[in-house]
Amino acid sequence: MLQLRPKPVSQQADLLTVDSLRVSFGRAIDEKAVVRSMSFSLRPGRCLAIVGESGSGKSVTARALIGLAGRNANVHARQLSLDGTDLIGLSDRAWRRIRGNEIGFVLQDALVSLDPLRRIGKEIGEGLLLHRAVSSREELTQRVIALLKLVGVPEPETKAEQLPHQLSGGQRQRALIASALALDPRIIIADEPTTALDVTAQAHVLSLLEETKTRGKGLILISHDLAVVSRVADEILVMRGGEVVERGNAVQIFKDPGHPYTKQLLDAVPSGRPRGSRLSPSTVMRSPARRQTQPAVQPLAKSRSILLEAASLVKRFEGPDGTLRAAVNGVSFELRSGETLGIVGESGSGKSTMARMVLALEQPDEGAVQFAGQPWTTLAERERRARRRSISIIYQDPLSSFDPRWTVERIISDSLSSGVETPRKRQERVIELLDMVGLPEALLGRRPLELSGGQRQRVAIARAIGPNPAVIVCDEPVSALDVSIQAQVLDLLGYLKDHLGVSYLFISHDLSVVRHISDRVIVMRRGRVVDSGATEEIFRNPQSEYTKSLITAMPRLVRDHQIGHSATIPEEGIA
Repeated sequence: MLQLRPKPVSQQADLLTVDSLRVSFGRAIDEKAVVRSMSFSLRPGRCLAIVGESGSGKSVTARALIGLAGRNANVHARQLSLDGTDLIGLSDRAWRRIRGNEIGFVLQDALVSLDPLRRIGKEIGEGLLLHRAVSSREELTQRVIALLKLVGVPEPETKAEQLPHQLSGGQRQRALIASALALDPRIIIADEPTTALDVTAQAHVLSLLEETKTRGKGLILISHDLAVVSRVADEILVMRGGEVVERGNAVQIFKDPGHPYTKQLLDAVPSGRPRGSRLSPSTVMRSPARRQTQPAVQPLAKSRSILLEAASLVKRFEGPDGTLRAAVNGVSFELRSGETLGIVGESGSGKSTMARMVLALEQPDEGAVQFAGQPWTTLAERERRARRRSISIIYQDPLSSFDPRWTVERIISDSLSSGVETPRKRQERVIELLDMVGLPEALLGRRPLELSGGQRQRVAIARAIGPNPAVIVCDEPVSALDVSIQAQVLDLLGYLKDHLGVSYLFISHDLSVVRHISDRVIVMRRGRVVDSGATEEIFRNPQSEYTKSLITAMPRLVRDHQIGHSATIPEEGIA
């Protein structure tokens, strides 16, 4: 009978064995293989990282390992076993005994993965109840709070009673990790577990994952962040097009990669590269010379005039206890034409709230924003509407900001000004914009779900530059992209700034990205600016202790680290 609780195992015994895994979808001539000939083994106290671009088969592999590849999936393998137990052909009931109890799974998209109508505490406690790991409601509550503390969620008693939308993105992601750790499983599969996290939360989660290794757990880490992988991984599989193109220990892969594709991925990492240098040799750059109109920002670009000026912005919201809390508290900054101003800070620091005030989607409780020397936030919306096209935005997740029923042509066309009068001229302008962001005309009739993540983000950029804006607010525009696509998008943003004179307000929790693209940086904490200045000055000589801690916590690509893990395997679970 299947053992439901962790048991002592030899350090040399394989926890998980995968031999010639193949996952396909469809039948007969329509069958398409998305994972081919995948083989590996996982031992206690070791981390196997699977890296590669979107569509390479990483996440499908992870789902196949826990019986969640999908009802239409065809999963075959010479061997797929958990500590000697054959996993091929298990019933749903048998899989439910394994998931959470023997194998914990951390998904990337917490907002989609968490039940929007269920409080966080109940979500985390579900596995404890199903597997009868607690004997009372009081014990359940204590375990949930302990798990939230373990993953670094502040005010765990309060957060346990909140719904997912009431938590920040980083807090939701940590709640998912807490749920995966609840039953202290022998294997953790983490699919992009740090993508949505700020640098300090990311450092905490990485320390937590490293700690699971020292307790003899097996870890499978799927990530496009090679700096994260270089810190945690013992062995690495590099996937491309459903196949493993390179495998080896972490020292070997990062110090002397053998496959050109692996080298390309490593070269695309912005940390350690000169600021503003091109990250991707494959980035397609198109000249905007054919344009009939000139960008609205061009006259300002020559004089480096102040485009945006925020003065003493304050925004308060009612907290869970009914008291008003300042999400933004006295923030001031200037953005000049042709400049990129980076904004960094932890989740909940007020970055996105400030961006919404810049866009006049939120009204400041105190202070004001001026645009091009004229009032902006103090205007009535009817007075502001004619100037709205001068400020665009690129969201983190374009899929959620696009109408899924619209074609690419309609999405971009909708952003154009009324000055583009005839349908033919509008289509020509849309094709021109696609050309500028390196996308073919053939995509005009596609819908968002028919595009890759990188293509969707390029469409979002084309839509943002369509109305000739002076300012583009970039809210985590590359955090959801794999490293090679991220490199292409960063190159594209830099190119468009140089050629169109557009200014960026660039919000990101990835300090290496901010350092690469920004001219100046402001650092926010708890709604206030704690550091500001030229980019290199901030990174080389930070003034506040908080900024120093952020820079210290930055994941860096480690090419010559030592591999090591604990040789002892405790039987006790999480306290």
